[in-house]
Amino acid sequence: MEYFSNLDSVVQAVLSHISDGIIVADQGGQLLFANESARRLLNLPNPIEGINLRSVGGVNLTLRITQALIASGHNDAVSRIQTGFVDFEQDFEPGGQPRHVAIRTGLVKRSQHQSNRLLLLRDITDIKRLQAKIEATESSGIITQDMHMRELLGKVQQVAPTEAFVLIQGESGTGKNLIAKMIHSLSRRASGPFVELNCAAIPEALIESELFGHVKGAFTGAIEARQGRFAAADGGTIFLDEVGELPLHLQAKLLKVAQELSFEPVGSSKTQTVNVRIIAASNRNLRDAVNAHHFRGDLYYRLSVITLHVPSLRERKGDIPLLIQYFSDRLALRGYPEGIGFSDGALRLMLEYPWPGNVRELENAVEHATICASDGVIEPDSLPQDIRAYDGGGIAPRFAAPPSQSLASDEQLRGQILFALKKCQGKKSEVARMLGMERTTLWRKMRKLGLN
Repeated sequence: MEYFSNLDSVVQAVLSHISDGIIVADQGGQLLFANESARRLLNLPNPIEGINLRSVGGVNLTLRITQALIASGHNDAVSRIQTGFVDFEQDFEPGGQPRHVAIRTGLVKRSQHQSNRLLLLRDITDIKRLQAKIEATESSGIITQDMHMRELLGKVQQVAPTEAFVLIQGESGTGKNLIAKMIHSLSRRASGPFVELNCAAIPEALIESELFGHVKGAFTGAIEARQGRFAAADGGTIFLDEVGELPLHLQAKLLKVAQELSFEPVGSSKTQTVNVRIIAASNRNLRDAVNAHHFRGDLYYRLSVITLHVPSLRERKGDIPLLIQYFSDRLALRGYPEGIGFSDGALRLMLEYPWPGNVRELENAVEHATICASDGVIEPDSLPQDIRAYDGGGIAPRFAAPPSQSLASDEQLRGQILFALKKCQGKKSEVARMLGMERTTLWRKMRKLGLN
């Protein structure tokens, strides 16, 4: 029986084209009416004769309504008919496609002695997916509203459930380790170990043992056997930070592990197999390192099945006020004074500064400024020297070594050159002197970085 057969065609047309789903059932749960949105959302047939709320879309909605009533305080929902409206959410899989639906339902009187159940349904699948992404982002410690970062995090969501190796590239201080942890936490390996190793922080003589372990007596000082990071990561994820700093002879051994998931501890001929996912990171462009013969091409292609680039803070300046507030709140939890704010002048300097040290430098700058605040306000004089110097105040920073002799990435060098150009008012001879390099070297590097 068509519930609205006695209504005029205009009302039927309106109800049929409302974007939210509408279902009407009798007190026994038999469906009397479902508009087009409800039929499409729950994959219901048309006509809907013979369908009961106890079996809509593979779900017993009668039971779910009772549970929702009890959860909302109606403890007698089973023994007494409840006329009030209640809200709950329910997952369906019509046609094998999971949908998350918000449902509002209650009894409405049709006559003095008859009531029907009205259900209003709204598809909130996309909203729930967005909330899940935001929660995953916040739980990882990544604070952003930037479009490019959001795109990166969306790709992380796609990549994480797979077993593909991932290479994360970006400047130092951009949060590559947070991205790696996020991938692990969203993967099927989340219950397994996450083992991190900074390849640049381990002396070359010890790094093979750190990676693969050693047996007793393998070398002087090896008084007992020791498990390496790969063995410790078995069943989980190993994160090799600054993988570009590995010596070439160890790159060959790493390639074998990446290909075969097996290795021999130092001093042993016994092969050990592991089940690990490798996530690698570098603040250098490893493709350039391959071209310069500083990194093995076969290892690069094995590690970079998926390559993710983390933007520098200069590329996402809209996040700076958000990050300032985040770091200020964290400082307050550590016992720093609360309610300290940035003056307009200080915030302008923070936004204009190129942040060669990225988010890590920003965090330190916020702590410095909080300590040096005057009467609860952070003024330009409260900021670190480098930030004030970039705007023409304070003392210009001195670089301990020419950038060409340091481990600075191209993006870090770009930040240093931009800093010096502003400080020296574009006079390249003074910029070269400030950076400790020849003018011709500066010109060549600026051309490479697209700064000419």
